[in-house]
Amino acid sequence: MADSTGPASAAFSDSQGPTSVVPSMDSPPIQYSMILDHLIGDKRTAKELKPGVMGGLPMPAKSDEQKMIERGMESCAFKSVLACVGGFVLGGAFGVFTAGIDTNVGFDPKDPLRTPTAREVLKDMGQRGMSYAKNFAIVGAMFSCTECIIESHRGKSDWKNAVYSGCVTGGAIGFRAGLKAGVLGCGGFAAFSAAIEYYLR
Repeated sequence: MADSTGPASAAFSDSQGPTSVVPSMDSPPIQYSMILDHLIGDKRTAKELKPGVMGGLPMPAKSDEQKMIERGMESCAFKSVLACVGGFVLGGAFGVFTAGIDTNVGFDPKDPLRTPTAREVLKDMGQRGMSYAKNFAIVGAMFSCTECIIESHRGKSDWKNAVYSGCVTGGAIGFRAGLKAGVLGCGGFAAFSAAIEYYLR
């Protein structure tokens, strides 16, 4: 009986032996969490990406003059001046275009039967172009300045900045004709700005 139970007990001990060295289920999560901390956690070391090592062209460090120019170009004053100049040019071109297709340009209301001269037509076209240019320049400068200020205050660059800026600009322009005109101008400019932002984005 002793001989028959010996191999059985040995086999039983062999079958139980490997199961005793199997690690418990509590250790793997700890190891995985340590690995994750080093990969994407707080213990992850920040690596400096060098374009030369990654196959790109190395970029030289920016000088103080370049940084100053970048700060100036990103300022609200520069954006407002740029929008003012662009609005002036666009408004002038639009005014000359509308004057060119207007059949009443150069005509004298006191003497409508008299044919206007080329000088009178050009003078009228110039006056209308200058009027449109001034209006477009004022609107462009106001819109760009208010949008930049709102974006700096909110710390976000999204479509809401253009809507708020359009409301402020339209309200300020329309308020000269009364409260109702200011409210309508605010809503109209805000809706137009939202449509433009939706189309561009």
